[in-house]
Amino acid sequence: MKIFIALMSAILFAAGLAVSGMMDPANIIGFLDIFGDWKPALMLVMVGAIAVHMVSYKFIVNRKSPLLDTKFHIPTKKDIDLKLIIGSALFGIGWGLGGFCPGPAVASLASWESPIFTFVGSMLLGIAIYHYLVKPLISKG
Repeated sequence: MKIFIALMSAILFAAGLAVSGMMDPANIIGFLDIFGDWKPALMLVMVGAIAVHMVSYKFIVNRKSPLLDTKFHIPTKKDIDLKLIIGSALFGIGWGLGGFCPGPAVASLASWESPIFTFVGSMLLGIAIYHYLVKPLISKG
């Protein structure tokens, strides 16, 4: 049942990205181009997502446990450190250059366009570099 719900959630997420135009890198880059042909669509999608989250979060976390798990997995770390700053900067640079966040990029693989495969491949390479090279160095230090 967990896998089915996860699959349905992923399909709903991908459909929302497609309907809102967030799988089109031109919309993302257009949002970041505040001095040119600015496209506010991303801001409206973000405001809609924040509104849904604000309304539903209190109802969800007031339950004893999630519907399909024994406990909630809510992040507890709240400090801002160098890893967070560097990771945020890398995310923003990749987002601005490629026009994709990880979720829309993975959902866009269904289009079979080669730039998307290049982006996702680069993203996976970056994840592997962090996991196998950077993380071991950080844990030793």
